[in-house]
Amino acid sequence: MHRVSRIAVAGIATAALAVTVSACGSSSSESTGGSGKSKGIGLAYDVGGRGDQSFNDSAYAGFQKAEKDFGVSGRDVEPQDNESDADKVQRLETLAKSGYNPVIGVGFAYAPAVKEAAAKFPKVTFGIIDDNTIKAGNVADMVFHEEQSSYLAGVAAALTTKTNTVGFIGGVDVPLIHKFQAGFEQGVKDTKKNVTVKSQYLTQTAAEGGFSSPDKGETAAEGMIGDKADVVYAAAGLSGQGVIKAAAAHKVWAIGVDSDQYNQAALAKYKSSILTSALKNVEGAVYDLAKSVIKDKKPLSGEVRGSLENGGVGLADSNPTFKNNAELQAALTKAEAGIKSGSITVKSS
Repeated sequence: MHRVSRIAVAGIATAALAVTVSACGSSSSESTGGSGKSKGIGLAYDVGGRGDQSFNDSAYAGFQKAEKDFGVSGRDVEPQDNESDADKVQRLETLAKSGYNPVIGVGFAYAPAVKEAAAKFPKVTFGIIDDNTIKAGNVADMVFHEEQSSYLAGVAAALTTKTNTVGFIGGVDVPLIHKFQAGFEQGVKDTKKNVTVKSQYLTQTAAEGGFSSPDKGETAAEGMIGDKADVVYAAAGLSGQGVIKAAAAHKVWAIGVDSDQYNQAALAKYKSSILTSALKNVEGAVYDLAKSVIKDKKPLSGEVRGSLENGGVGLADSNPTFKNNAELQAALTKAEAGIKSGSITVKSS
């Protein structure tokens, strides 16, 4: 199948993503402190924490797989409400001091903290998801072409809507989420020009709960559905659960994000309303970094970018209604091939 399923995305090996590594190698063949050994993975979650059925849970899946495959233990740490950069620095430094390697900050909000902690612990490999601004030999900047999978989500939305109105809900009004919006809107318009895309952001800052408030997501989705949107795509972390709930209540379609939300146990009662999910292989990124440090002894560093080409992003096909729609699948095959060949250039803003 042309579609990149959740299982296929999660199985991408280090070699696949390493194609886009701008600087790869071992800044130190040792691990933490003076022991030269890794105690396991240290994982610090973004807002919403574990249980968001999306971004953080994808990171946790990679964490669990690495623990099992490499025979190490790990420690994952939840964020606190209204925490400062200093709190994040302390969290990362505590993991590094405790012997965990690599230490990974899940989310762009960790950028200042990763930069500071990495400078203090040059023998520890740090990773950050969704930020590529840290230029250090012991830091892997793990980023993705979210606009590409979002484009495919837009194609799916345009060919599924009956009202010719679809919606995009972003958790926080920041450049990262603008990529999801831009790709989605372009995918819709390239497929059916007469489809209206309604877009809304839940908050201006993460501290206001844009990524961690299902009630905000539900309220926003209710409003869009009231304005005739019958397919709603949310890039909003934990808040996306509220969007999915609203879609199910009104018997319209939701498009999930990051993880294959059709298969998430906590969302099982809504799964018949989840058309597909725009996947981002955070699971694979976490696993690959752990493998490079713990097994290969050649820590990844520099920018590591996931794309449609290397399986770092994709579109889930778990819902049979989606998977068995021949017209839709043909359109997605064509769009995916165009993105990979370069004949379709997807906007990121």
